[in-house]
Amino acid sequence: MGKKQFTIIIFILAFVFNGFAQDDKGWEQLFNGKDFTGFKQLNGEAEYKVENGEMVGISKLNTPNSFMATEKTYSDFILEVEVKVHPLLNSGIQIRSLSNADYRDGRVHGYQVEIDPSGRAYSGGIYDEARRGWLYNLGRNQKGRTALKQGEWNKYHIECIGNNIRTWINGIQCANLIDDMTAEGFIAFQVHGIGREEQAGTTVRWKNIRIKTKDLASSSWENQPYCEVFNLVPNTISTEEKRAGWRLLWDGKSSAGWRSAKSDKFPEKGWEMKEGILTVLESGGGESENGGDIVTIDKFSSFELQVDFKITEGANSGIKYFVDPELNKGSGSAIGLEFQVLDDKAHPDAKMGVNGNRTVGSLYDLITAENLSIPGSKNKGFGGIGKWNHARVVVKGDHVEHWLNNNLVVTFDRNSQMFRALVAYSKYRKWENFGQIPEGHILLQDHGNTVHFRSVKIREF
Repeated sequence: MGKKQFTIIIFILAFVFNGFAQDDKGWEQLFNGKDFTGFKQLNGEAEYKVENGEMVGISKLNTPNSFMATEKTYSDFILEVEVKVHPLLNSGIQIRSLSNADYRDGRVHGYQVEIDPSGRAYSGGIYDEARRGWLYNLGRNQKGRTALKQGEWNKYHIECIGNNIRTWINGIQCANLIDDMTAEGFIAFQVHGIGREEQAGTTVRWKNIRIKTKDLASSSWENQPYCEVFNLVPNTISTEEKRAGWRLLWDGKSSAGWRSAKSDKFPEKGWEMKEGILTVLESGGGESENGGDIVTIDKFSSFELQVDFKITEGANSGIKYFVDPELNKGSGSAIGLEFQVLDDKAHPDAKMGVNGNRTVGSLYDLITAENLSIPGSKNKGFGGIGKWNHARVVVKGDHVEHWLNNNLVVTFDRNSQMFRALVAYSKYRKWENFGQIPEGHILLQDHGNTVHFRSVKIREF
């Protein structure tokens, strides 16, 4: 084989590997490149035009988000499109989306694949437009945050197959989501509403828009290990999660694996299990005065814990780890490190402690939660009262991280001098070796307010 032939083969293999080999079989053009036949504009009044075979969206002041939507709906499909966006303009591609008169007067809602040229760099993430907010941001996918090239054409590859929604930009996987809320809807191209004069007239462009709805397996791409799966189907473990070592810590229906922090049995009152939700019931706001805290029967040392939680207005609770139930046999909660669960606006505890170290996501009374995934951001990503939020605690030896809705908000070394100093000036100073035991129980707290939990899962390292 000659050097020239060898070079050609290597080029072809690289082309295929990056997902850009053209497989035209079974694909159809979604946009004809001439006019908007098969589309209709919804909600806002941003201008859309066709230029050089491209769909061009032009931002406009004082109008809400605008959408150029397909008249046809789609369920399972693979969509490919090239995108070029002005650095001052946010945009997105709606998939399986809806516009119903009985939902906010026809407001477009549903899955959106993000186009984000800002410093946040969440392009390819999945946002639930006008519904649940972020489902898959890129706080845990640093490689994905490098995928979008500023001022250039970028190729999006989007797969919706069953409950799996996955995205790639320029061959780099950005999102890997499992969700079952909406199975079918239209596809739409968004021009985001703007509020600054310098954004007016900025554009987002789409071209070479094609879709495939049959024989999807032949054009589906493989998941990449750096792009973790987020499974939003409650109380389930996907095949991919199982391979990664995940298991349910609460089975969604019984007290198996759990007991009271102060007895060998599960509490007879104060807790409810209904329709896949574990609820601590309202009892006046007292700490462990009704049903009391519950803990896992098992102990854990190095692990990754994930819990969905939903708090009611003014509520207080917590997710504790490295808990030793023997430390406090009297009144009050069992002792351990705590991921704070709190209504920061309405509960007085948020203003106590030091510099906000008792707010949601914080290491309670020790380290204040702040968004470390987006430096400089004042929004740590709490999704709101009455909505499901996602807590993640990662422990690898002495290193610990708190994540709130997939934003890193706390990181510390529980065997460091700094940690010991923080404990010495906290409410925990009277407990010897607080937070430094080699293994401990995981706890869900009864603080006398209604708080809901689900999808409690763990993997050990």
